[in-house]
Amino acid sequence: MDFPVQLDILDFIFKGLLIGIIASAPMGPVGILCIQRTLNKGRWYGFITGLGATLSDVIYALIVGFGMSFIMKPLSNPSYQFILQMVGSILLLLFGIYCFISDPTKNMHKSGKSKGSIIHNGLTAFAVTFSNPLIIFLFMATFAQFAFIQPAHTFEMIAGFIAIPIGAMMWWYGLTWIISKIKGKFNKKGIIIINKIIGAIVILFSLIILFGIIFNLYHLPSFY
Repeated sequence: MDFPVQLDILDFIFKGLLIGIIASAPMGPVGILCIQRTLNKGRWYGFITGLGATLSDVIYALIVGFGMSFIMKPLSNPSYQFILQMVGSILLLLFGIYCFISDPTKNMHKSGKSKGSIIHNGLTAFAVTFSNPLIIFLFMATFAQFAFIQPAHTFEMIAGFIAIPIGAMMWWYGLTWIISKIKGKFNKKGIIIINKIIGAIVILFSLIILFGIIFNLYHLPSFY
């Protein structure tokens, strides 16, 4: 394996890690559930909740990936690639704005007192995440922005898809670790603050990529 191919693989792996983190980070229903279970049941119950959500995210990521791979050939023209990445950047920017201004605690419900089994906690988190197909649009936006779907680089794409759940697990592991450390001081205001920080990071990241695409500050990758 030559050096450029190794760089391609590392690029896809890095993008996959970022996509996994971006898909998991916003404080939606499963994010709040993860925090509640970490506070009420313990860190590993919260982490298992995140793993259940990760399994659902992987399924939706594969659905989006297979779907987008079929439309990449007609869009192999560089001008179409430009439009696709622009749309992805704008969608991700809007998503970041929504995260920043939203209050995820409005529909917050109290977590049950019974711990339940590890499997039960994972399955309920999977069900909560899988019942929200809007995650498809988030994957479409990130895949388009990162030019993640490139059928000519099948091996590299596989490595990237493997990195998506790893990125998600990194997020859930880090989140539950932080919550367990500040357990006595964490409240609803903390959830809102985390959500605003996540939204601000996504907004900033999207704007940087958007300006980079508009002013051609970096070379747009070719799908073929």
